[in-house]
Amino acid sequence: MHIEFRHLRTIKAIHEAGGLAKAADQLNITQSALSHQVKGLEDQAGVELFVRRSKPLRLSAAGMRLLRLAEQVLPQIEATLAEFTGLRDGKSGRMHIAIECHACFEWLFPVLEHFRRDWQDVDVDIRPGLAFDALPALMKEEVDLVVSSDPEEIPGVEFIELFDYAPVFVASKDHPLAAKEFIEAKDFRGETLITYPVERSRLDIFSQLLIPAKVEPAAVRQAELTAVILLLVASNRGVSVLPDWVVREVKYSSDYVTRPLTENGLTRRLYAAIRSEERDKPYMQRLIELARVEARKLQEV
Repeated sequence: MHIEFRHLRTIKAIHEAGGLAKAADQLNITQSALSHQVKGLEDQAGVELFVRRSKPLRLSAAGMRLLRLAEQVLPQIEATLAEFTGLRDGKSGRMHIAIECHACFEWLFPVLEHFRRDWQDVDVDIRPGLAFDALPALMKEEVDLVVSSDPEEIPGVEFIELFDYAPVFVASKDHPLAAKEFIEAKDFRGETLITYPVERSRLDIFSQLLIPAKVEPAAVRQAELTAVILLLVASNRGVSVLPDWVVREVKYSSDYVTRPLTENGLTRRLYAAIRSEERDKPYMQRLIELARVEARKLQEV
């Protein structure tokens, strides 16, 4: 027996309408075509699907079995078609994000909170890009956006500018380096440097200052949370370097001082790496717009 979606729609329409004439109007076909379709389906099944001498027209036991199938299958088909329409129109989809910047979680969460309100049909997930190779995962479509500060030339991948930030030195107000106007690489030689648990090549303080200057701090201590890093710094257990948006409130605290790195300061830029074919999707454009807006808010505090 060969059952098509139109057969299921026919069974459901006749059951709901109570007769062939009304059902034919609902299905936008002639009553004759509908009768022919029902007879063909009954010939395949080898049983009658309707009790024809009843008014309104009633389904037989076999017809009721097909109706239950229709009630299970048709809503799933309609939901899938609606999902495809949403994908085609850019109203639904998937936004799995990998982050190569440990401190970015604090900036990204408010962005996603705004995003989900407007794009509830987009499946959002965050994966720490520090735990795997994020850019290869982007190319294999395992993730859809990578937040990175290290753009590369990759065919089919675009790095879209998000915002600039400054890595800044953070120390206790009682620390000897607090008296300096700016901090140089050599100043870290006798210090305990408190960082996120990230490989050195992905930390601004190492990649932009200490490694080029061939300077090694006296010790490196790691902490997962920004709040813990700041607590250790305030207790004079070491010094740290954090993005300016992370320490936006520290500059108003009497427990800390912040200083630029080098006389002219350092500037870094964050990018959203995406597959080129995804750039014009409305929800992708909206997420990038929100990311820029939220970054400006943080830096204005």
